[in-house]
Amino acid sequence: MNTMTHIREAVARIPEGEPVASSTFLQAGTRAAVDQAFSRLVREGVLSRVARGVYVRPKRNRFVGEVPPEPIRIAEAVAKASGTIVEIHGAEAARRFGLTTQVPATPVFLTNGASRRLRVGNLVLEFRRTAPRKLHFAGRPAGQALSALWYLGRGGVTSKVIKSLRRALPPEEFEALRGATQIMPSWMAEAFLKEEGGRRG
Repeated sequence: MNTMTHIREAVARIPEGEPVASSTFLQAGTRAAVDQAFSRLVREGVLSRVARGVYVRPKRNRFVGEVPPEPIRIAEAVAKASGTIVEIHGAEAARRFGLTTQVPATPVFLTNGASRRLRVGNLVLEFRRTAPRKLHFAGRPAGQALSALWYLGRGGVTSKVIKSLRRALPPEEFEALRGATQIMPSWMAEAFLKEEGGRRG
């Protein structure tokens, strides 16, 4: 099976609206052959190019036209294509855990790659470079919780917040987070100690 046929058949199995990195198909042929296959599928309208090395099977709505993928799926595909790590920004993570009601206007992601803005149709995604320890659990529920804690900051992280995360996280994820105090600032680690003390008291 040649590269074009292999990729065409594989792409046909990808759900509409699902981003995919062309780098995941390098086993099908040379880099040049894979890139050529993807370029051809874009010309045919089978795929849309989202970013360098990232494509999507268009999902269309009769009222609004082409519907972009979920921002997190785009960010994950971009990270896969570039060999970087991403995690949702603390503002969005805190909202998901019910720790704030603020809704970020622009999807923001923390990364160990370069800071940049990416436009996908009418959607703009922002990637912000951050310290490695803030990405310690990236891609896991514990990583979202850690991102939320960094966002809330010294004055916002209380034993009450830790209790909320304990209830929201799967037990193994909370234990992983609680056991990673070595990568936390002292004020964050102390909130875990206070919450633990309150449970014993």
